[in-house]
Amino acid sequence: MTTPRGGTPLTKNTENGHQVPPPRPPAKTAAKAPVKAPVKAPVKAPAKAPAKAQVQAAEPAARKLSPFDLLGLRETAGALRFLGQVAKHHPQAVVRTVPGLGQELVKISFGKSQVAPEKGDKRFGDPAWQQNPLFRATMQTYLTWGSGLERYIDNLGLPGMGVERLRFGAVLLREAMAPTNFFATNPAAVKRWYDTGGGSVRRGLANWVGDLRHNHGMPSMVDRRPFTIGENLAASPGSVVFRNEVCELIQYKPQHETVYERPILVVPPQVNKYYALDLSPGRSLFEYLLQRGIQVFGISWRNPTREQRDWTWDTYVRATIDAIEVIGEISGSPDVNIMGGCLGGMTAALAQAHLAALGEEHRINSSTMFVTLLDTDAKGRMFLFATPQLLELAKKVSRPTGVINGWQLGSTFAWLRPNDLVWNYWVNNYLLGQDPPAFDILAWNGDTTRLPTAFHRQMLDMLAGNQMVHPGGMTVLGTPIDLSRITTDTYVAAGLTDHITPWQACYQTTQLVSGDAEFVLCSSGHIQTVVADPKHRGLGYFVNPATPPSADDWLAAAERHEGSWWEHWVRWLAERSGEQSEAPHALGSTRYPPIQAAPGSYVLQ
Repeated sequence: MTTPRGGTPLTKNTENGHQVPPPRPPAKTAAKAPVKAPVKAPVKAPAKAPAKAQVQAAEPAARKLSPFDLLGLRETAGALRFLGQVAKHHPQAVVRTVPGLGQELVKISFGKSQVAPEKGDKRFGDPAWQQNPLFRATMQTYLTWGSGLERYIDNLGLPGMGVERLRFGAVLLREAMAPTNFFATNPAAVKRWYDTGGGSVRRGLANWVGDLRHNHGMPSMVDRRPFTIGENLAASPGSVVFRNEVCELIQYKPQHETVYERPILVVPPQVNKYYALDLSPGRSLFEYLLQRGIQVFGISWRNPTREQRDWTWDTYVRATIDAIEVIGEISGSPDVNIMGGCLGGMTAALAQAHLAALGEEHRINSSTMFVTLLDTDAKGRMFLFATPQLLELAKKVSRPTGVINGWQLGSTFAWLRPNDLVWNYWVNNYLLGQDPPAFDILAWNGDTTRLPTAFHRQMLDMLAGNQMVHPGGMTVLGTPIDLSRITTDTYVAAGLTDHITPWQACYQTTQLVSGDAEFVLCSSGHIQTVVADPKHRGLGYFVNPATPPSADDWLAAAERHEGSWWEHWVRWLAERSGEQSEAPHALGSTRYPPIQAAPGSYVLQ
């Protein structure tokens, strides 16, 4: 079934009464112990997801810590107050900033200013911003003060990360104060109020109250009502062929008369449902691979509750290796290609490094990582507030409930791009009184998952210490992790405008692994890099077969190609997928028969 806009995540009825096995403790495999074959899971559907009241029962304590605390916006507010104090000790910055600011404000008052929004700034698209003198002066004053604030921070001459935190805090303040965010100074909102006889205001108020009740006070980004998982999302035909307490493994039905002998295992991020890779038909990466003869197996992670609070990297890496074992039995292939995105890419890399430590690196033939950070010493907005104090505060968020909720992470990421992901929907939903758009990728983005407390803490420690980069910096399943022991061919894809995993940091993966690496840079952001169906206009990607130490040197010598990186990647993958043969007529095997039709049960939790 579908749900109202702003309601609970998309689900179908999962009341089936069956139980899954209780979580097992993380494995403690000795450094040279053989990898255990997975125990065949009972062919039962999992227990229904806990009632919403049960999941939220322990949330009040966590809600005292807002998403702003996760990002460090409290620290940002303090940094902005600090600007005034800094001015006393850096009067030269004020002297260099104020005269130009004052001159431009005088020009605005006489209607002589040429200040205009940057190209692509959609906030000021209404003709009134140019035709009405009062609105034009309001816009120009806002833009002038905003640029003056940026110049003031530049003129302070402060070093290092401190000035970047100030700059980010200033961006948040500047974007919040945009005249388009207020009813009286937004001509489109005033016009719509007049045209609807006040109906837009009533509708906007209703949307605001709905989001306070159902969306934690954040403007809803999507109307989810048109979408149903298994029908027009996550709709590629297939079957669950293996299930344990951590994940379901889905084998997808071939969509080509012949298939390559070596399958691919897709490891999705634990922080989202897997179906960003299997969106609407025609936009599905799984469908694209299947139509080109690639055998696809995909993991669907269970959505953890407080009972799984102790799950760690060991838990997820063990489940990944179990999936490899099952795929080998079903397909007859002695190895697999593996693909992971974001946290899923980290999981795949840790599985590879663990197998290499055991001398079993041959079980994975090639690796693909997209929008994945292995080197977390990044210079992106997400890392500006990764101070020890803020990381410790972030750990406290998940402690009372045993999980960190997806809405908390989603809100944090939204404030990294406030214009696109917050204020755009604020204006649309509340000032214009309109429903948000019905768009498949946004419906997926709103279908959030939880992370176990232990896993969340490990992630934060890994971030703070950049542990994956240092050989032996972390241990998984009893073996020290050394990424340089990954000797397979590796394909790395990143997004040019990615605000979550900066492309320069993604590029560093090519320097960490020892096998041949190929890096491709897509002309898009984090999610758009994943969803890059070739029919989408305006796509492009950069290719350079060489992988010099510097990411900037790589880009300087790279060649741009029009179209989707999927096309380039599938050619690369096909060369590493073995011979072709007739597609199998049935899914699963005698040992692992189909349990349930795709998309399975875990994705509905």
